[in-house]
Parts: sequence; structure tokens; C-alpha cells
Amino acid sequence: MNKFFKNTGIVVLAFVVIAVIVASFSPATKPKEVNLSTVVDQANKDQISQIEIDDAETNLTVTLKDGTTEIATKEKNLSVYDTLKNYGVSADKINAVAIKPVVHGTLATIAGAVLPFLIPVILFMGLIYFLMRNVQGANNRAMSFGQSQARLQDDRKKKVTFKDVAGVREAKEELSEVVEFLKYPQKFLQLGAKIPKGVLLLGSPGVGKTLLARAVAGEANVPFFHMSGSEFVEMFVGVGASRVRDLFKKAKRHAPCIVFIDEIDAVGRQRGAGLGGSHDEREQTLNQILVEMDGFETDTNVIVIAATNRPDVLDPALLRPGRFDRQVIIDPPDINDREQILKVHAANKPLAKDVELRKIAERTAGFSGADLANLLNEAAILAARVNKKEINQLIIKDAVEKVMLGPERKSHMLSKKEKEITAYHEGGHALIASVLPNSDPVHKVSVISRGRAAGYTMKVPSEDKHLHARNEFLDDIVVALGGLAAEKLVFNEQTTGASNDLKVATNLARRMVTAYGMSDEMGPMTFGDSNEMVFLGRDIAEQRNYSEEVAAKIDREVSRIMKEGYDRAVEVLNKHRDKLNLIAGKLITQETLEEEEYTDLVRDVIPAHKLKQRSEEPALDNLEKQV
Repeated sequence: MNKFFKNTGIVVLAFVVIAVIVASFSPATKPKEVNLSTVVDQANKDQISQIEIDDAETNLTVTLKDGTTEIATKEKNLSVYDTLKNYGVSADKINAVAIKPVVHGTLATIAGAVLPFLIPVILFMGLIYFLMRNVQGANNRAMSFGQSQARLQDDRKKKVTFKDVAGVREAKEELSEVVEFLKYPQKFLQLGAKIPKGVLLLGSPGVGKTLLARAVAGEANVPFFHMSGSEFVEMFVGVGASRVRDLFKKAKRHAPCIVFIDEIDAVGRQRGAGLGGSHDEREQTLNQILVEMDGFETDTNVIVIAATNRPDVLDPALLRPGRFDRQVIIDPPDINDREQILKVHAANKPLAKDVELRKIAERTAGFSGADLANLLNEAAILAARVNKKEINQLIIKDAVEKVMLGPERKSHMLSKKEKEITAYHEGGHALIASVLPNSDPVHKVSVISRGRAAGYTMKVPSEDKHLHARNEFLDDIVVALGGLAAEKLVFNEQTTGASNDLKVATNLARRMVTAYGMSDEMGPMTFGDSNEMVFLGRDIAEQRNYSEEVAAKIDREVSRIMKEGYDRAVEVLNKHRDKLNLIAGKLITQETLEEEEYTDLVRDVIPAHKLKQRSEEPALDNLEKQV
């Protein structure tokens, strides 16, 4: 529609320009036509100043002394002088008139004769041309509707290799075999090995699935087609299947090559879902992908790499051998990987000498590669905001808190009463976390508003954790309830600040009973079955596989765990009330307590094994916060 209006505007503009040009060559008013006798009479009365004769010597342009112009016609064989003399005009009066011949050029003559007929024809043909081009463009778009939208990576751009991908050692080792197969296929074919049809990259968002796929193409130095799974699906049935056929046809022409389909779960969800049954467009597209992948010739060096963070919703036919032969799981980076990723993204940023990326890696446990890139970008923005030439350690720490909790809400000023309540609330979290033996050490306590939180307490585990014990969960519940217990202990009232703490603690207690079998009352059993309900795609819903009587027992057990946790929190705070007052007083006056200063306040109540672990500076893997 925009192109149509544009073309129409061009035609109208051309018409206006041509009309202006023609008008500039046309006289403003057409001269009056008179007979020859009138000219003779005007000559006798000395009213004529000039007579112009055209090339044909028949047309006369008479200019009177008052400026009026007239047109007359005479005989061709006689001159103007003889014609006037024959009509009785005296020689003196004829000599008083300036008689001039007018010579017109050939081009001007032709233009004057042809332009009045040619201009309308040109305008009409131009209008027809633009209309035909619009129709042809619509036809081309209609013909290309079923063509693949895959984009071929430009070889002129800087290629990504495994060196540009920090961490994910196991994934790179798995994919290195794919690179070797693309480079030296005969080495494997001679042994009877078949090229892997597809590689499925599984991982949470931001861990580097797309970057790894580009690195495989860069290492193998082969063409790299990339597109999203959603680009296959259209509202018209059959278009997605046509695009799949076109995609694989292009891939075979460029073999050896790599086809990368990002977010394949958009088109690869389990069949039998949605409206329309087997005629559903998404299912038709998936069927075509399955046929194309299983129909590859053994000597065709084309590998399909797909990425998703929802492997649970994929159709089983996609995951069988012969389709996606390999499934590469990409875990979030550990501390060493995070340090390497930070080094990669800090390469083009001016870092101050006090920056220790290892310390930042310890603070950012649980961050993905994309999160770490965003972290350093936020740090650069914060440094520019305060007119710094370098990014120092403090700015990066502020960026960590901004990414995790949001920016400081300087306009959100707490009243004196609210600030006091928040200080005791966060002090309760921090003190209990320091006293309990199985909780993580406190890293920072603050009553400065960030995001939706009026204050926050950061806890950093002292070592890498892959398994969690029952006592750790129980202590975490006590820590979560520490803020509520402190509010009731000091102010004898409860605020809405503990709402998120209650939600976190309750969910953890319910998982202990229903998912982890950590309840003595219920025994080592799990309750609830996660059925995969298929409707309009696929959704995960929990189905009860227990009676209402058992459900009541679960509720009572969860309530018991929560009540015992709250009682333990109150007991700890009563026992160390002086420390709680000390922490809250410091928070009220200076608003933030860093790790070293906070540890000095409560060092005598921290268990010895936690102090020893902290002094050894172990590798940290997970960062949690209680708000």
C-alpha cells in the first residue's frame, strides 16, 4: 500500500512538472485574429508599430502602439510592403512600420507541433507502467510466499569460532566432532559412520546456543543458514511445508553447510494438538521437517542444528535417531566459565586496575552468558553517567545489583518509621542466616530501595552446590521467616514487606513434602503427577494422584514446617537481640553493610566452620537473595 501511494505520487508530480514546462512556453493570452482590411485601416491611422512575418510568409503578427497584439493572414506570393501598397497605404506610412521576419528553429517547430499530442500519451503510458509494476510486485510476493526466509551468513563479517565462546567445554567437545565431520567426511564414511542428521542444543535462555551454532559454522568454514522456527508458520496451510522444502533445497545446493533453526519449539511441538487435527499448519510444517531430515542422502554434508529451552514440549519423532541424533545440554556457566565470559566481554572496555573479574564472577552465580554481557554493558553505562574514563570495581558491583534487583529508587524515600521497620526486617534475615549452621553466608545487607524491594539481604554459598540437604532447606525457611519474626518481636505487628518471604518459604516447604520426600509424616513419597496436557499447543498441568485425605495431611505438614521455622526464627532473634539491635542501628544510620563490616558486627555468633570457609576464599557457584 505504501509503494502504491509512492508510485502514484511520482506520476502526479511528473504531470505537474510537464504541465509547468508546457505552460512556460505557451503565451499567457491568445492574440486576436483580424482580417487584412483591418490591418490596412490601422496602418493608415498610424496605429501599427511592428509587423512580424513567419517562415511561411502568410501569417502576420501585428503589434499596435498600445501594445495589443493581433494575428492576420495575407497572400503568400506578395510581400507585406506590396500587400499594403496594393490596399492603398502610402509608402510613408508603410515605412513607418517595422517589418521583421521571424525565423523559428526546427526543434521548436517540431516541439510545438508534437508536444500537445505527445504529453498525454507519455502520462498515460507512465501510469500504466507503474500500475503494472505494482501488480507484478504483488505477483512476485505471492510467488515467493512459499520460499524459505533463511538468511545466509555473510562471509565478509568476522567469523565466530570456539575461541570466542567462553566456557561450555563439554558442549564444544561434542560439537567439535561435527566440525571434523564437515571438514573430513571421508574419514568417517570409510569406517561406515553416517553423518549426524541433526544436533539439538538444549539450555536456558542466554547460555549461548546461537553463538555455539555460529562457532561450529566458523570452525568448519562452511555456509551457515539461520532462521527462527516461527518463520515457517503462516496462517495459510502448506506455506510452512513449502518453506521447509525450499530451505533444504538451498542447503543441498550449498553442501557442506549448516542449517540453524532457532527456537524450534515454535514449530516442533508435539502433534495431535490444536484445532484442525492433522491439517493444522504447524503440524504440516513439522511433518515436512521430519521427512526432509530423514530423507538426506548419506553423502550429503548438511547438518541441522536447532536450539530450544523447552525440550519437554518437542515431538518425540524429532528426538529419535536419524533426526536429531545428538542432544547437547548447555548448562549455566560455573565460576570459572563466568570469569572467562567476563574477560571476553571486557576485552573492548577500559577497566580500572582495581577490577577483579574473579570477584565479580563470585557475585554473579546463576548468570548466563547474556546476563554477564548485559552486566558489563550496564557498568559501562553507569561509568559514562558519572563521567568516568574507566570502569572500576565499585561500578561493576553497582551494576550487579542493578541487574539483579533493579536500579536504586532514589525517589522512593522511606519515612523514619518505615526505614526502622525495614532495617529490623533485613537485620532479622541477615542475623539468622549468620547464626544457622546450614545457611549461606551473608554478603551484603541494605535498606536502599531497588526495584520493588524496600531492602535486601544477599547470601552467597561458600562452595559449589549440586545437591541440597533437608537441613539446608529447613534453615532457608527459617531465614526467609526471619524478617517477619523480627517485625513481630520488635514492633509487635506485621507489615506487607514479608509477603514475598512467606511465598518463598511456603513453596519450599510444599516441595519438601510433595516433591523431595523430606517429610517424616508423609514418608519417602512424591505427590502429584505432572501430566502433559495437550490443548492448543502443549501445557504442563499437575494432576492429583492422591485423595483429599492425603491432601489435608500435606497441608498440615506444610503448616507444621512453617510454624516450626517461625518458632526457630523467633528463638534465634530472642537469643541474639543485642546483635539484631546493632545491625538495625547500623542500617538506619548508613543504610548499607558490606560483607567485611557486617562480619565484624556478628563474628562472635557465626559458627566456626563458616568463618573457616570464608577465610579460605572458596569458589562460589550460586547467589541467592532474601527480600
